Amino acid sequence: MLAFLQQVFCFLLSVLYLPVALVFSVPRPAVGLPVKLSQFELVWSDEFDGTELNRANWNGHNGDVGPRRGGYWDIGMCTVRDGALHIASAYLEEGPSGGPAGYYTAGIDTRLTYAQQYGYFEVRCQLPKGQGLWSAFWLLTDGMANEDGTGLDGAEIDIFESPYYVKQDWWLRNAVSCAVHFDGYGDALQSKHVGDYFVSKPYDSFHTYGLEWNEDGYTYYIDGRKAGCSTFGGAAQVPEFLILSVEHETGGWAGDVGANTEPLTDFVVDYVRAYQYK
Repeated sequence: MLAFLQQVFCFLLSVLYLPVALVFSVPRPAVGLPVKLSQFELVWSDEFDGTELNRANWNGHNGDVGPRRGGYWDIGMCTVRDGALHIASAYLEEGPSGGPAGYYTAGIDTRLTYAQQYGYFEVRCQLPKGQGLWSAFWLLTDGMANEDGTGLDGAEIDIFESPYYVKQDWWLRNAVSCAVHFDGYGDALQSKHVGDYFVSKPYDSFHTYGLEWNEDGYTYYIDGRKAGCSTFGGAAQVPEFLILSVEHETGGWAGDVGANTEPLTDFVVDYVRAYQYK
């Protein structure tokens, strides 16, 4: 009975909120049905309980060191302490690996260590504060670059992105974005913005962001509740690897990292977990 009442409440809340969201273009809350974890079994995870990044799980995305958007990625910006991964962001006169002056952060992935087709993927994390910071948890595979008009051979599946700290409206600042992209990153790129979803105090507290992926499509979850779904391009039918990243922008969608008047904070990740269907 309690579960039924919860479902009714979530349905009514979503119905009442939808006209407001459509009229005023505000992010929607994740008030859909809860993810059914009972249909999955945990097959891969990193709980970040050690004292350093587990290189048996993670490597630098596109290399341990290199330029990225308005700054540099350097895996040396990753530390593990107090049961969590910290991806720091800072302007440095010299990078951790000896790079030039600039803004430094990191992107890491499981390309060389783990990939999975279908299942449920979840991160529990606290987002970084700062104009120009763009944190994300996403899936990718090399087949995403194939320009064939579908995402069946691979897609960039953005489980969440957080480019909105620059926004002055509190309802948009405290939101994340979900999306799907395929057919490479050139002129043939096809993209679907699945939606923007409100999260309570995402920069000061931990939340979970998840994705259920199967042959029928993608379903996005926030704190275990359905946020949105997509069948754009057809669901990918190949294994994909996991990525955690922070990027620095210089005047783009997320603002200008160089215009910050407050300290940049870490992207703090409590865990990353991958489940397969039983």
